[in-house]
Formats: sequence, structure tokens, C-alpha cells
Amino acid sequence: MKCIAIDDEPLALTQIATYINKVPFLELVKACHSALEALQLMSNEQVDLIFADINMPDINGMDFVKSLATKPLIIFTTAYSEYAVEGFRVDAIDYLLKPFSYNDFLKSANKALKQYELIRQAVSGPSDNADSSADQAHVETGNLFIKADYKMIRINIDDILYMESQNEYVRIFSANMKPIMTLISMKTLEDRLPADKFMRVHRSYIVNLQKITAVANNRIIYGKDVYIPIGNQYHDNFTAYLSSHFIGKQ
Repeated sequence: MKCIAIDDEPLALTQIATYINKVPFLELVKACHSALEALQLMSNEQVDLIFADINMPDINGMDFVKSLATKPLIIFTTAYSEYAVEGFRVDAIDYLLKPFSYNDFLKSANKALKQYELIRQAVSGPSDNADSSADQAHVETGNLFIKADYKMIRINIDDILYMESQNEYVRIFSANMKPIMTLISMKTLEDRLPADKFMRVHRSYIVNLQKITAVANNRIIYGKDVYIPIGNQYHDNFTAYLSSHFIGKQ
């Protein structure tokens, strides 16, 4: 989704721009310091989602949204909780009360994504059903095709490090690409990936067995700073894998 952020406070604007750039399905078109700057931008650019501060000089965020003839999805950001009810009256997707964490931001972004997908489905019809997990991944001769950002992305299976479940989405971490988030179930991925290379080791993690750096303290280590827990439910299966590949004295 193409989005803009509007806030007259430089630090707040920088923070939300940083958060946007961390979310795979969001594309920051511009960080705007005023509603007037945003209006000028939107006359030439398509915008799907707006993160707008409410308490701003000249035109506040609420009046800015009300003035739009065609409204993108809106998430308000403000330090004043009394604006919440009015925000929802203009059909805002969500309301972030400052200071908010990245997790809070991601929850709001996911709400916007769901609404955006519903709108696209209504326009394109049932053949473009983004909620069908079975259509989100396809494995073909060493490649995994994942539906993300409204296109099919090819990932070399051997390059995948691990996969992490995040609510209804899965984030795929690869050696040669930035993380990709897709709407799919962990069970679907588990069933489709080759069992001799990938193993589910936790309710929230599937790992590439061939990319493991080390195992210590009931955690799988990738590189220097990625530690993946081994869940009790999956411990025996993973231990059996280690034993079958172990050389040396116990």
C-alpha cells in the first residue's frame, strides 16, 4: 500500500516514517510536515493510506480528512485521547495514541491491510480472493512462489533462513532478500515445503535445517544475533534430527 505520513513535529514524523519502512506491505511515498503539503502531493500521487496527526497548525488532521473528496484509508495519530470518537466518525481505520510502539503501529497497519484487501476484492471479484491461504504459496523445482504486495514473488528455497508467524501472516526471512510478509498459514507452508530441508520447531517458527549456525540452550542460532526457541511440542522431533546428523561422542 502506498502511504503518506503527516505530522508537524519532526521527531514524530521521523518515527512513523521509520515504522512504515519496516513493514513489507507499506510503501512510504512521502513524509509531509503539513496537511497543505499532503494535499499538494495527493494531487499528483496515488495514496492508499494516510497516517495523519490531528493537532496541527493551519489545517488540523481532522479537517484535512473531511476536506478530501476521495478518502484513502486513514489512521490518526495524536497525543490527545479526546479526539478518538471524532476520528471514528470520519471512518478512520484506527487511532494511535502517542507515544505508540512499533507493535501498536503494526496492529493498525494490519487493520488497514485487511480493509484494503476487502476493497480490492470488491472491485476485482472473487477470483482475486486474498484470504485463501491455499492460493498464497506454490512450490516449483527449488523455488517458492509467494503472493505478497499483490504480486507473486519467487524465492529460492535454499536461500530461506526461517519463517515466523505473525498473527494471520507469515514473515519469510531470506539470505538474499528483505523479509517478505504474506497472508498464509504456517500449516500450509509446512505441508508444501520439502520435509528434508524444513522443520517446524515452534508454534511460530519453521526453520531451514541446512542454514542453522548452532544449537544451544534449547535455541537455534542463525548468524550472530538470531535466536529461535524450540517449542516443547517440537523438541523430540528436532532432537531426533540432530541425533541423526551428529558425529562424535555424546
